[in-house]
Amino acid sequence: MKGHMVIAIDGPAGSGKSTIAKLLAEKMDFTYINSGNLYRAITLGCLRAKIDISDSEKVIEFAKNIKISYQKDQVFLDGENVTPLLHTDEIDRNSSPLSAIVPVRRMVNDLIRSLAEGRNVVVEGRDMTTVVFPDTPYRFYLDASADSRAKRRFEQGVSNLSLQEIKTAILKRDEIDKNKPEGSLKIAQGVQYLDTSDLTIIQVYDKLISRVV
Repeated sequence: MKGHMVIAIDGPAGSGKSTIAKLLAEKMDFTYINSGNLYRAITLGCLRAKIDISDSEKVIEFAKNIKISYQKDQVFLDGENVTPLLHTDEIDRNSSPLSAIVPVRRMVNDLIRSLAEGRNVVVEGRDMTTVVFPDTPYRFYLDASADSRAKRRFEQGVSNLSLQEIKTAILKRDEIDKNKPEGSLKIAQGVQYLDTSDLTIIQVYDKLISRVV
């Protein structure tokens, strides 16, 4: 493939975005970028530094002064590979409000654009198809019912919450994500919509790959 190709995937928490994006990147030998992990890395840094996530001034100042990099599919915070530490209930709870802080979103989005420059990439998040790469022809929105998304999260075994608590947390995140002052989760015109509730990962992969190759 000549030049560089961007496949952008958006959707709510638990819709299968990460699994699919990773699989696509692997099979196509593209770079995989998970925007959520960048927000999670900043959240982790803030929690370690005892910064209150609701203090947006401090969060912005902190985000300006750290170095986040992406190597293959691993996230590094000031040189430390923090990828295995990013999926805890505490980070889940705090990364959504943190990612609603507009200057932080802009920093992360600029970082994603620079990471993607000149590369073939699969990027996923909440505003990849609307804000970050609105011009790529390969834009997808993956969706699923709240029940099936909660079930998937529960079965991943990374949360200490009950199935019902996970569902409640997911709906709360949807609320935040859809009402962000900038970069809110929405289905843009021209984006290909896919409900994954009753599909296996392989079925979703087959549908997507047939639209990009």
